[in-house]
Amino acid sequence: MDAPTTLVVVAALAAVALFAVAAVVLTRLVRARRGLRKAGLPTGPRWVFWGAVLYFVLPTDLLPDPVYLDDIGVLLLALRSMRRAPDDVSERLPD
Repeated sequence: MDAPTTLVVVAALAAVALFAVAAVVLTRLVRARRGLRKAGLPTGPRWVFWGAVLYFVLPTDLLPDPVYLDDIGVLLLALRSMRRAPDDVSERLPD
């Protein structure tokens, strides 16, 4: 194989790997929200969840779609804020 072909193959494999990571994080986000709701705990602002999902699905991104790093970052921030929401509520409840 020549250098340009190797570069294209490596870039394609990297894009597939990043997409797989983004899909796993999206799945964790959906499962976390579902688990928190089943437990009767708040999941934070609804717009955080749906905004992260829309950012992942929409074709317009801060970085081009073969680079899913921005999508992964948005999904991780949403997951973090949703997991923090029950802690914030428990701190505000009286003893």
